[in-house]
Amino acid sequence: MATTTKAAAPAKKSAGFGGIKNAWVIMVICCIAAYSFYYFILGNPDNFVGGDRSGHPANLMGTVFKGGIVVGVILTLLLTVICLGVERFFALRTAFGTMSLGKFTRQVKDLIKANKFDEAQKLCDQMKGSVANVVSASIRAYKDVEANNNLKKGQKISKIQQAHEEATQLEMPTLQMNLPIVATIVTLGTLTALFGTVLGMINSFQALSSGGGADSMALSAGISEALVNTASGILTSWFAVVIYNFFTNKIDKLTYALDEVGYTIATTYDVNHTDEV
Repeated sequence: MATTTKAAAPAKKSAGFGGIKNAWVIMVICCIAAYSFYYFILGNPDNFVGGDRSGHPANLMGTVFKGGIVVGVILTLLLTVICLGVERFFALRTAFGTMSLGKFTRQVKDLIKANKFDEAQKLCDQMKGSVANVVSASIRAYKDVEANNNLKKGQKISKIQQAHEEATQLEMPTLQMNLPIVATIVTLGTLTALFGTVLGMINSFQALSSGGGADSMALSAGISEALVNTASGILTSWFAVVIYNFFTNKIDKLTYALDEVGYTIATTYDVNHTDEV
């Protein structure tokens, strides 16, 4: 009776923080924190001449408050980016495992080339994380196909590669989780800044069209609103771009290491079974 080999699912051995799936909770908390900061810290009467919010700002915080309600939206985006950056840092730290990725890759490749698969598995157990999960799945697939005499050599190598790819695909959602939100905020920060700038310029032109020196404060308030929103929006997009590219680069390094190990395992089987058809 023919025996079919089924790609083994990776055993989850990640220990530690795995990430926050409901990112909207973070955004709600950041929104509350942002508007509380806007109204109670930036809008403190001490930040304005005569203690009147409608008057002239006495310092930078009062000037930022004059940026208007859009400042709260931009602060929400900024806090969300920072929080998701911290969340991704700890999640990827867990995913990368307990030792250096380069060191693990070199050691596990050497063990696989030496046909020391049990030792390679023990190294994966020590490493933990997403990398170790994928390598463990590939090693188990290697052992499964080696014990299966009903498949041809090419089919066995394909099974090993398939197990490696499936294990990688299972881990990728965890690695990339919440990064699309950061990527979206890169654009949202700029667009929100542009929206606030346009509102500020509208107020400025309204004050200018009224004429007279009495409206000079309204004119300056409109210009401040425009510039504050522009500056804060650019700052938010800057943070979002840096955080997104930083973690994307780390994930790319991880996937390259996985591909390297997967290729080594498949090649090792090919070399060890040259007599097979």
